[in-house]
Amino acid sequence: MSNANEIKRSGKLVVPGEKLGVIEEFMPGPGTYVHNGTIYSKITGRTLVDVLNKKVSVYPVVHAAPVPHVGSLVIGQVYSVQSKFAVIRIWKIGKKLLSGFFSGVLHISDASKGFVEHMHDVCKTGDIMKAKVISEKNRTYHLSTAERNLGVIYAFCSNCGYMLKLERGNLLKCVRCGKTERRKVASNYGRGITVSYTHLTL
Repeated sequence: MSNANEIKRSGKLVVPGEKLGVIEEFMPGPGTYVHNGTIYSKITGRTLVDVLNKKVSVYPVVHAAPVPHVGSLVIGQVYSVQSKFAVIRIWKIGKKLLSGFFSGVLHISDASKGFVEHMHDVCKTGDIMKAKVISEKNRTYHLSTAERNLGVIYAFCSNCGYMLKLERGNLLKCVRCGKTERRKVASNYGRGITVSYTHLTL
């Protein structure tokens, strides 16, 4: 044991193979192992010392799941669209895919640097968008797609559901049925981004 007094306090961060005590002083608990009468940590974690029962354990350090923060670049799928805002299910933060999702709100005033009359000119239900978190007010993630590199990265035809091809500007065309639609597209629309189709179920 490196320090007899140190081990008597819970919460010490230890690594595998670090000495925790001897079996004459403590009973080995979860996350520990014994070798030649000495108790060692089996994992990286924090110690829990049960002084009453003379038992020492190590519990793993739990890494917090990634959550969006102001400034985070996120990718998600448009869940619903109203005249002035859209709700987006966020399933990727930066380069990290999430096991679940967070909901974000994109207001029409934050959708583009230019004037937008209706949110259906920005995105439609089912589209995949890249956005930036600009506020966490009232525990709601408020998003922006005003920058050139933000906006719709994959759009789907509202008539037949086929993926839309970028024609020019913000004009998109369905190669299957020929319908043309408008979106606020990101500068890299349809390029260099891998979309997992397991996320494309609303």
